[in-house]
Amino acid sequence: MQLANKTIVVTGAGGGIGRELCLQLVQRGANVAGVDINLATLDETGRLAGVGRDRFAGFQLDITDGEKVSSLPAEVLAHFGVVDGLINNAGIIQPFKLVNDLSMDAINRVMAVNFYGTLYLTKAFLPHLLERPEAHIANVSSMGGFLPVPGQTVYGAAKAAVKLLTEGLYAELKDTNVKVTVIFPGAIATNIMQNSGLDVPNADAGSDSQFKTLSARQAADQMLAGIEKNQFRVVIGQDARAMDKLYRLNPKYAADLIQKKMRSLLR
Repeated sequence: MQLANKTIVVTGAGGGIGRELCLQLVQRGANVAGVDINLATLDETGRLAGVGRDRFAGFQLDITDGEKVSSLPAEVLAHFGVVDGLINNAGIIQPFKLVNDLSMDAINRVMAVNFYGTLYLTKAFLPHLLERPEAHIANVSSMGGFLPVPGQTVYGAAKAAVKLLTEGLYAELKDTNVKVTVIFPGAIATNIMQNSGLDVPNADAGSDSQFKTLSARQAADQMLAGIEKNQFRVVIGQDARAMDKLYRLNPKYAADLIQKKMRSLLR
């Protein structure tokens, strides 16, 4: 789907990849409904976009509140008139703890933001997307959604659920005008840890990595390119692409490799 002159909803629009998606969508000629829980950072994204509210409008929303999410389409439609696409980008990681040490409150929060938030937004906007001549849903999973990462097991489970949800949507919507893409970013330079309410670990799990961490701008560019090509899956970053291949060839070896890499964060 070509993005110019389309209206796209982006969650997690207040920073990181979400902000870059908004800025690049505007540059590509799209109108953007940016969604974020943090009004101050959302307003900053609007300022950086450098366009009027006819091109970028921010909507403050807690995506874990299903009732409030259900009212969002009416607000966006009242402002823009149409909705052509949805990018479910918002997400948080869990504290770097083993499942045995993780509280149920933390588990529920990770599942609520990463999986249920994505599901709520999809359910809310899908009826409207089906009415468009062409439309698109893109859901951001993670490298952790296909590869087990100790200390991020529940986060990975949530992102694996996003993966299967998105692939199921692809199959269900294959004969409709709504195209579907699942996105698997690897290591991206964002502030996801701070936004998740976590302290940055002292150890650097990627210090010996041969793979370069991508900027949020590079990641967003690759995501949008994949959407415009109606790709089924988009794997972002050398690390994600390498581990995607390795995990499919030898899942146990790949899992053992990641376990060794994560040891320093779990001591």
